[in-house]
Amino acid sequence: MDELLRFLLTESPVPTTLGSIEDWWRQHLRLASRFSLLVDVAFTGGFAADRLGYAFASGYHSALRSLLPALPRDRRYALCVTEAQGGHPSAMNTRLTGAGDGPQRLEGSKAFITLGTAADELLVVATEGQDAQGRNRLRLVRLDSRRAGVTLTELPPTPFVPEVPHAELRLNEVEVAPEEVLPGDGYERYVKPFRTVEDCHVFAAVLGWLIQVARRSGWPDEVREELLALAVTMRGLAQSDPASPAVHLALSGAIDLFRARVDGLGTLWERVDTQTRERWERDRLLLNVAGKVRAKRRETARQKLITPE
Repeated sequence: MDELLRFLLTESPVPTTLGSIEDWWRQHLRLASRFSLLVDVAFTGGFAADRLGYAFASGYHSALRSLLPALPRDRRYALCVTEAQGGHPSAMNTRLTGAGDGPQRLEGSKAFITLGTAADELLVVATEGQDAQGRNRLRLVRLDSRRAGVTLTELPPTPFVPEVPHAELRLNEVEVAPEEVLPGDGYERYVKPFRTVEDCHVFAAVLGWLIQVARRSGWPDEVREELLALAVTMRGLAQSDPASPAVHLALSGAIDLFRARVDGLGTLWERVDTQTRERWERDRLLLNVAGKVRAKRRETARQKLITPE
């Protein structure tokens, strides 16, 4: 904890200009070699970013490695879930066929993949078929993005954080080795907890970026210290069980406090340089993504923790 706090409080708040996703990646790798705890990599990657999009990228990469600790830090990853009909388990039509010790094959498509064209490896959710109740039996497959049969097509830039690339994915008889099919249920073990893991790490990265902006722009000490207190809270949540209803409620409360602090910044943005301020106004919509999912997670957690009085 002390090393992270010292970094956020004493590192130069003047960021290096990042002109591309490759520039971001080189900077992120330097920080990933300096800090071992992945949420700390998210914080410091956010602090070092010159815009919110690259802060998000550090949070996203750290979240995936937190979900899958065996992933090497020097590779870029993209989680491939959403299809034409959405991201619900019943919407998954990408198929994994074959069984036993021999090669299996992936066939299908994904509609929207964050960091898709920048990824070295893809983490693809696919169905092996239906169970006795007619539900998809999902698996997570890890494969090289340059493998034969893999086609990534870059999508137009999004209205916010346009520096972060997104892609469509087409899989045409892609050969998969047995060890590339990860153990466990693809949805329950990976996709479902990732929403919580991603929230913790992305909000950590955004807090790191805001602390940098606050220091660089001369915001009051009280504001910087409140952001730091929120950072400590988010750091603890990022190390907690992402399946816990109690953690879900605490995370919801922390996000509410974060939003209240951000909404209360008001005229302090007038102290910020024009380019940073304009990018913030454009990119802050990122914080509203998956709002309905968060609200549902919160209500489900409340119901699970109801006890008779």
